[in-house]
Amino acid sequence: MRKGTALVVGATGLTGGNLASVLVANGWTVYGLSRRPANQDGVIPVQTDLLDADATRTALTGLPISHVFFCTWTRRNSEAENVEANGAMMNNLFAALDADTLVHGSLVTGTKQYLGSFESYGSGTAETPFRESEPRVPGPNFYYTLEDILIEAAERHGFAWNVHRPHTLIGSARSNVMNMGVTIAVYASICRASGRPFVFPGSTTQWNALTDMTDALLLGRQMEWAALAPGARNQAFNTVNGDVFRWRRMWREIGDYFELEVADCPDTPQPLAEQMQGVEAEWTKIAAERGLVENNVNALASWWHTDADLGRELECVNDLSKCRDYGFDDFRETRAAFLDLFARLRAEKIIP
Repeated sequence: MRKGTALVVGATGLTGGNLASVLVANGWTVYGLSRRPANQDGVIPVQTDLLDADATRTALTGLPISHVFFCTWTRRNSEAENVEANGAMMNNLFAALDADTLVHGSLVTGTKQYLGSFESYGSGTAETPFRESEPRVPGPNFYYTLEDILIEAAERHGFAWNVHRPHTLIGSARSNVMNMGVTIAVYASICRASGRPFVFPGSTTQWNALTDMTDALLLGRQMEWAALAPGARNQAFNTVNGDVFRWRRMWREIGDYFELEVADCPDTPQPLAEQMQGVEAEWTKIAAERGLVENNVNALASWWHTDADLGRELECVNDLSKCRDYGFDDFRETRAAFLDLFARLRAEKIIP
């Protein structure tokens, strides 16, 4: 028996791709919306640009979508532009969907809910562990805009909603601007090939403080659970693996996996965007020598986003009491999530 007909918006990304895999495996009919569809087992591709209202309406007309999962975003030069562009995407989506068939809408945002937008990052005053009940950080934030649009559409059309707030995501996906796991794996592979020390690029605060992360498959399972559990409707949930760690241990364990010399954390951050300047030719050579499937390092690594996460000067830990109280208690050890990802990247010839 089919559980529903899902539209995964951003189906080729880290979040959407893993969610689509969860839904297909669990018996859903799954449509995957993206600008550049890829071959995904069991996913029916829908190609459109959500910023084009007419094209979106044409692409979605007649699809009997019962559950929509919004797992995408677009980056602009300012937060005001982020608000405008991302808000337009969601508005165009709900204008194009048949409200009579919709029973649930889900949105993925993140920890910037508590920390502030890119422009005011770290300006939030919430204490750790972050709770879903924390007030919004003053100033524009496209997460808030998307949440408001979702809730307004749900109230207008009578469907249920959920918002999911993961921390830093890791999982299997390529060409994703928020994929720290792949970025670290590429960096470690370059260090191994060149003899560079494996230098932690971030702040001493991140090196020493407790933190947490989110496995993309665990996020997918939480999204499916919330969409089906009557008691979870119309709620926002933090989504993290359930363990906490310090980078000073995790970085050494990752270094051990790649058989690297792990340098002490520098007193001054050494951002990957600076360390990896001009590394394109070096990766092209590594890819040719080792028979890798992608010779463009910029199609794999997101130096800027990993720098942003690891360069923070504050502790980031998320409270899971709410989702556990509501009935979701899945767990994923973060160290295992990293090592499993690295093994998969090697098997798929993405890293040597």
